[in-house]
Amino acid sequence: MSTQYPPPAAAAGSDRSTLWGVLGIVIGLLCCGILGVVFGFLSIRDAKRFGKSPVLGWVAIVLSVLNIIGSGIVWGTGNYPIG
Repeated sequence: MSTQYPPPAAAAGSDRSTLWGVLGIVIGLLCCGILGVVFGFLSIRDAKRFGKSPVLGWVAIVLSVLNIIGSGIVWGTGNYPIG
């Protein structure tokens, strides 16, 4: 009779959902909203994979989209400080 063992746990260093979420928030607010959305998506993907809360990824996506919309409005009205 063979004993069935559970699958091994994921390595502790492989969960980067918090890293992706924080990067998404910081980069999405400071410079590049599109990269913020990408990092937010990566955070949600890793959070689902490791059974964590995806809230940080959603916050990154929402703030990045707001930055994209705000930048578009400022650029469209001609009030953009550069160029």
